[in-house]
Amino acid sequence: MNTVGVILAAGSGSRTGLSTPKQFLLLGGKTVLEHSVQTFNDHPGIDQVVIVTSPEFISKVQGIVKDNNWTKVTAVLPGGKERFDSSLAAVRHFSGNPDLVMLFHDAARPLVSARIISDTLKAMETFNAVDVAIPAVDTIVQCDAAGSVMESIQNRNLLWRMQTPQGFRRKTIAKAYEVALKDPGFTATDDCGTVLRYLPDEKVGIVRGSERNIKLTYADDLPLLEFLLSTPEP
Repeated sequence: MNTVGVILAAGSGSRTGLSTPKQFLLLGGKTVLEHSVQTFNDHPGIDQVVIVTSPEFISKVQGIVKDNNWTKVTAVLPGGKERFDSSLAAVRHFSGNPDLVMLFHDAARPLVSARIISDTLKAMETFNAVDVAIPAVDTIVQCDAAGSVMESIQNRNLLWRMQTPQGFRRKTIAKAYEVALKDPGFTATDDCGTVLRYLPDEKVGIVRGSERNIKLTYADDLPLLEFLLSTPEP
């Protein structure tokens, strides 16, 4: 199985409230990006890695790649304004390999484990699209558009919290975006959601994630990530 890890690192990280994009913040002496890429570079099931970042940071990322001697990183690609633009950049980069297995991972999830990557690759033997997720433990409430009135309470036993990586056959995610981009109302923040909506006959498998695989979103997440980084996974 020909595999590539796609590290999505084009976000501005505005919600952290910090001037430095979150993928370049330091965590345990290394950038958040370095932690994410290293896990994929070291994984025996990953053949190559590409990093998608904002055009203004390409040189910076290329320097990080060189400093870490990441032998599996084959390209640093320019991303776009929206998250799906970055995913599409990777999909188009591999246009000549329809059966390639692509694992899209948010650079802002620096504690992804080798176990999660292995389980995702294993699930790709059965599915053409796979999501990493964990069961919801809180009661989930649906509100009105203003977020001021409760409309319904969802059955949390059927709800899971999505993480990354998300795995796809290249031909599957390419087809999903081909259809999606013809829809004038298309909006997306998630690749599995695009497959689910525009390829409704394609089953999306679920792989169990981890509570440690959290996403750096706010500045207050950094101390928790520092603590988790210093604590071995059980």
